[in-house]
Amino acid sequence: MTSPLRVELLTLFPEMVEGYLSASILGKARARGLLDVQVTNVRDFATGKHRVTDDTPYGGGAGMVMKVEPLTAALRAARARLPDARVLVMSPRGRPLTQAVARELAAGGVPLVLVCGRYEGVDERVMAEVDGEVSMGDFVLTGGELAALAVVDSVARLVPGVLGNEGSIGSESFEEGLLEYPHYTRPPVFEGREVPEVLQGGDHARIARWRRWHALQLTRQRRPDLFAQLMLSKQDIELLGRREEEL
Repeated sequence: MTSPLRVELLTLFPEMVEGYLSASILGKARARGLLDVQVTNVRDFATGKHRVTDDTPYGGGAGMVMKVEPLTAALRAARARLPDARVLVMSPRGRPLTQAVARELAAGGVPLVLVCGRYEGVDERVMAEVDGEVSMGDFVLTGGELAALAVVDSVARLVPGVLGNEGSIGSESFEEGLLEYPHYTRPPVFEGREVPEVLQGGDHARIARWRRWHALQLTRQRRPDLFAQLMLSKQDIELLGRREEEL
């Protein structure tokens, strides 16, 4: 049996992540023992009557900063439970999450501890306790919960058995550096818009050409940065020189 992906999320708002983790593919993966996620409330590690987890920043400035003591205590407790874990802070200054990074995190079944930052960020001294930072991109979120869920989702779907159709992984966007080709399902005609004839036939070689052509064209048009990095085969170059009706 495949070993489960073990993840612990450290957050001030457990209720924000529990619903997503309990639904759809991730919920089924947890029920089947393929994904083991623990959600830990950092506030449980704060001391004092009010269990304060944030304070004003040294040097002045707007906003608050997550305090070092409760977050460090939560991290050390997580490491005690998962001694081999890779500890990552969700941060806009981190390494961008890509499909390649998701595959890297999924390899070897190494547990993950994901820290959901809040406010202006976390006390820099916490970084001595972590292995790295991960970013969703060049934009700012209110907190790290959405980012952590994106990491769990993208990594968990690479665990054997999590997806109902394992073959779908290889054809998804970014797996080959390409955007995914268009998809259609029934009905064959909706308000005058028809499913392409090629997809309704049984010529699998022609369907494969059609899908590859569209993936190449979409990537060239919408993500020229990705397209520039592709190692195009002779067949790809020949395919790009054809029109859709010639496929």
